[in-house]
Amino acid sequence: MTQPGALSPAAREAAITAMTRAGVEGELDVLVVGGGVVGAGVALDAVTRGLSTGLLEQRDLASGTSSRSSKLIHGGLRYLEMMDFALVREALTERGLLLTRLAPHLVRPVSFLYPLTHKGWERPYVGAGLALYDGMAAVGGLAQGGGMGLPRHRHLTRKGVARIAPDFRSETVTGAIKYYDCQVDDARLVVTIARTAARHGAQVATRVRVTGFLREGDRVVGVTARDLEQGRDLEIRARVVVNAAGVWTDEIQEMVGGRGALHVQASKGVHLVVPRDRIRSDSGFIVRTEKSVLFVIPWGRHWIIGTTDTDWNLDKAHPAASRTDIDYILAHVNAILREPLDHDDVEGVYAGLRPLLKGESEPTSKISREHTVVTPVLGLVMIAGGKLTTYRVMAKDAVDAAGHSLRTTSNLSLRESITDKVRLLGADGFETRSNQRVLLARRSGLHVARIDHLLGRYGGLVDDILDLVTARPDLGVPLAGAEDYLAAEVVYGVTHEGARHLDDLLTRRTRISIETFDRGVSSAPVVARLMAGELGWTDETVSEEVDHYRRRVEAERQSQLMVTDQEADEARIQVTDLL
Repeated sequence: MTQPGALSPAAREAAITAMTRAGVEGELDVLVVGGGVVGAGVALDAVTRGLSTGLLEQRDLASGTSSRSSKLIHGGLRYLEMMDFALVREALTERGLLLTRLAPHLVRPVSFLYPLTHKGWERPYVGAGLALYDGMAAVGGLAQGGGMGLPRHRHLTRKGVARIAPDFRSETVTGAIKYYDCQVDDARLVVTIARTAARHGAQVATRVRVTGFLREGDRVVGVTARDLEQGRDLEIRARVVVNAAGVWTDEIQEMVGGRGALHVQASKGVHLVVPRDRIRSDSGFIVRTEKSVLFVIPWGRHWIIGTTDTDWNLDKAHPAASRTDIDYILAHVNAILREPLDHDDVEGVYAGLRPLLKGESEPTSKISREHTVVTPVLGLVMIAGGKLTTYRVMAKDAVDAAGHSLRTTSNLSLRESITDKVRLLGADGFETRSNQRVLLARRSGLHVARIDHLLGRYGGLVDDILDLVTARPDLGVPLAGAEDYLAAEVVYGVTHEGARHLDDLLTRRTRISIETFDRGVSSAPVVARLMAGELGWTDETVSEEVDHYRRRVEAERQSQLMVTDQEADEARIQVTDLL
């Protein structure tokens, strides 16, 4: 029997069957297009309001923007400097909710040093901004019945900076201010939101591409789609379709004749991953650059360093990082380090696209992350913009907008959103299991550090993994070439988290593709064989998956040697997705 909320192969097929039957047995109330953080959030918001809900994603959950961010849950200090107080206050409130109530197993505090380089005016100026930042967080926390959940900022002298971060060039600063934000594995957050939506009754199907809209007069009444795995065409009817396609928003608008008020500019953000031992520091850094900001973010046994912020008008499915992008980041981080990094220090590189609402003539680093919801035609809601941290607010606003069509077409009264109270899967039991970490290690035979790793990925669902290891002891071993992960996590990724291809496991269910110097190539064969047992792959399919992954890695490496975006794109698109 399929566990509720498990995105298994059988659950995918059942979801497609349920959605296509909607035209016979009664329409879905809401159909969501897009399986990123906003789409998953809309599905969760809608289904927990009592609406029958479906979600379609053309590739994998979080396969676009939502797996390639800076992986921060934060208010956005630079928006505070832009005087965008409402956005910062909203984001800080959401940060507190995620940290203390909704996803404490996934969201965790991370400290940053904000270096000060000018004597006199800068310390009180930045200090006042961070005091306001902390104050907004505290007020937001109180409004939600809690606190800010993080320590307040504190001032450091130059010597204080040297103690915390020996590899930082402290002689170049007058001191720093240490403050706190939060981080999250963005792809894991999306999968968990989608699973939570499924747990509450939403139908979720990946590898299904929307090809058009069903119309009755001027009203949208559903979509036509293609199941990319089975090669079959589908019709799915719904009272309201919510488009949460991110950087593909303009293309979706073209399907309804170009009608719509949203125009999205894709902005490329590149990040580098280096081993933790390359930079000795107990805190991350945030440093102002001429175009944006530079983040150096602790990430387990690694650092994430980024980012760039440049227009991208090429392949949206696989944005490519160029040599120029990588050199830009290395140059900026080396300006603050005693021991410079070079290309040989880089374990992983990833590039993502931010779906920014297009301004008249603003550079992408200046365009606001605020979101907009529009209803270009009855029965169709479109949402774009925003940021990872505020996905829940975006989802609420989109479902609120869908309420108008629901009232017009079916006289359906929309209930208030309750997602500020709905804990994500794994949140329940997390605190208890964390207190029992030593006991769990003793019972399972795993090291306590391994239990901590599992708790940080699955929270209260850690029992699922441990039960799997008990039933199949061969799955309790680390993966060859990626010892941070257990073989059981691969199997679980297929049976419960919707992974369908090798790329899904190596780049999103785990982060092996960016956390190992070989980008996961040595792990690929063993991971593919584990997946084969759950998906019924033949030896030929296993070989095809491994070969495709190796070619994808090589294409990415080649793109990262190119100077221009055009050259990088041409190198990367040589390898397309497996269907």
